[in-house]
Amino acid sequence: MKPGCYTALVTPFTTDGTRVDREGLEQLAAFQIDGGITGILAVGTTGESPTLDWEEHNLVVEQVAKACKGRCLCIAGTGSNNTQEAMKATAHAVEQGVDAVLLVDPYYNGPSSIEIRREYVAPIAAAFPGVEIIPYIIPGRTGAQMLPEDLALLFKTHPNVSTVKEATADLNNMRRTRTCCGSDFTILSGDDAMTYEMVTDTAIDAAGVISVVSNIVPKAATQMVERLIGGDRAGAESLLNGLEPLFGLVTVKTREMTANGEVVCRARNPLAIKTLMRLLGMPSGPCRQPLGKMTRNGLEAVLAIARGVWRDHPELLQPIGDFFNVDISERLDNPKYQDGLYYENY
Repeated sequence: MKPGCYTALVTPFTTDGTRVDREGLEQLAAFQIDGGITGILAVGTTGESPTLDWEEHNLVVEQVAKACKGRCLCIAGTGSNNTQEAMKATAHAVEQGVDAVLLVDPYYNGPSSIEIRREYVAPIAAAFPGVEIIPYIIPGRTGAQMLPEDLALLFKTHPNVSTVKEATADLNNMRRTRTCCGSDFTILSGDDAMTYEMVTDTAIDAAGVISVVSNIVPKAATQMVERLIGGDRAGAESLLNGLEPLFGLVTVKTREMTANGEVVCRARNPLAIKTLMRLLGMPSGPCRQPLGKMTRNGLEAVLAIARGVWRDHPELLQPIGDFFNVDISERLDNPKYQDGLYYENY
């Protein structure tokens, strides 16, 4: 894949969460393209792929692929824990003209690394030799992991498996991937907070990121990656200083008091990013069940991050105001925009 910044696009829903907001999806894709993004990933985890039915899944892929055509690259999430299901989804995505598909390691049924290679990625790569196949390694979500050694074997036998989305949070695993796969293999960060280190570590030599925070700051995120890849580390660090607080939106941890004592609440992606998008007046809608709402403490954490970025680096969020015709200050300060975004009690 081309080096750069790819947005793992959220899927906007109608207010009641029952339908995909097609107009909102078109606007979000246009905002990304206007920000100069390298490419857009449709229906990844951030796009709430687990709660889309296949009709909705295909609709989102079709609409995003159409929006990207001739403007930026398009990746479609087509992974599953069922190879035949992933094969059908990939066939549909290829028909829409996508540039690549993303195959998350099979979740829950927990195949071994050799099984992931031989019974999942390899058959799909063989069936669609003209499209880039990107394995997505995220054991914290899937409970399974294809190892660097198997990635290298795939790359050797299937030239279209030449990129990986690396979200293990294990730098040694990433270095091993580079050692096994060689210099012609592309490693993309699957974790915004690790992108700088992954790109600048010569033993990893990552080529960019599939990003969550670029949903709200595509221009700044893309520029940071471009500067990193171009060797302008000082320029990248300047942008990173403003972006870094936003990385805290991927998982928001709070301590909550219950009738039975204190608990830790983890609001996982995409809940916090969609909550901020709703606050800022961007198309988003709610998350689908079983995801729900932030706690009050969680919402306050999101607000603190956004207000800090707006105070210290307003240029990062102003493109939202310009594109969606909203007043960022009012959206962050007026309590009426917080209605319905959090649980009233634990």
